[in-house]
Amino acid sequence: MRHQSLRRFGFATALLLTLSACSRGPEPDTRRLVLVTQAQPSGTASQVFAGEVRAREEVNLSFRVAGKIATRYVDAGARVQAGQILARLDDSDLALQSQAADASVQALRADRDLAAAELARYRELVGKQLVSQSLFDSKKAQAQAAQSRYQQAVAQSRVNTNQTSYAVIRAPVSGVISQRLAEAGQVVSAGQPVFTFAADGARDVAITVAEQHLPNLRAGQPVKVELWTQEGTVYDGKIREIGASADALTRTYAVRVTFDDVAAVTQLGQSARVYMAESGNQGLSVPLSALTESNGKPAVWVIGRDGRLQKRGVAVRRYGARSAEITAGLAQNEWIVQAGVHLLRDGESVRAVDADNRPVAVAGTAKAAQ
Repeated sequence: MRHQSLRRFGFATALLLTLSACSRGPEPDTRRLVLVTQAQPSGTASQVFAGEVRAREEVNLSFRVAGKIATRYVDAGARVQAGQILARLDDSDLALQSQAADASVQALRADRDLAAAELARYRELVGKQLVSQSLFDSKKAQAQAAQSRYQQAVAQSRVNTNQTSYAVIRAPVSGVISQRLAEAGQVVSAGQPVFTFAADGARDVAITVAEQHLPNLRAGQPVKVELWTQEGTVYDGKIREIGASADALTRTYAVRVTFDDVAAVTQLGQSARVYMAESGNQGLSVPLSALTESNGKPAVWVIGRDGRLQKRGVAVRRYGARSAEITAGLAQNEWIVQAGVHLLRDGESVRAVDADNRPVAVAGTAKAAQ
């Protein structure tokens, strides 16, 4: 009896163990969960450059002689007319030099007239053989020298008169004083800029471009211009000139864009955007968070067909505020990791979900971007 009870107890225990094993669930998936996305066409075919509206004719105005600025008549932003006086030097020293030159002219005129009168008398005497020919030749040389000294003094007087007029800066044409670079009381040298002057007339947008963009630019190339104060209004324009050499500090090239649209109302110093159409294949757009690096170059994590990660180098055409444009190394519609890229390992098996937390089944890829 007791033996049967033990056998029943063992049977019950084995049955419970069997049922317990049958009710155990599947092993949990321990693979890393990653957020993925697909590379998409960038949707842009133009390069954007920030620029500033400038006058086509913009020059620095300066005095042609050195001196102390006595009076400044205009300030930055003033609109001036052609011939208007903008600034004046203290010309007291120049006036004294001019007076000294005039006095020298008068003295040398008297010497010239005296030498000419003596030459006339000696010409008559030598004709009567009352004086020697050598003495006559001497008087003739003295008269010629007196005439030369007089002409030299007249020329110097004119120079001093011109220098007196150089003590004034006048507006060459009608325009705007865009910048003031000196103040009354300041001593300036000849040629030192005092004002930056922008002439009325055509306006340009000044931009700078990097070296890699130069092969795609040419004079006369059509562009689009948008003023920041008139967002949404786009004007037609074209490239007017391209700098021949790079800036020593920034290593960029200066480019001037002119407006084709006469209706464009601009003010000096306005900010603008210049859109230039690009040639070549359209790139693919990926989030900036998807980019990592491999050997110092941009790369992304691509999920292969086997669900394992592969780090792949890519070529980036440009970086935007939230995305980057890829031109090579990535296939359209490939699945790439877009978050936590610094935590991943090459060859790691992962589980992929999209932005809506839905599982992603990785399939074949499309043709890679070239």
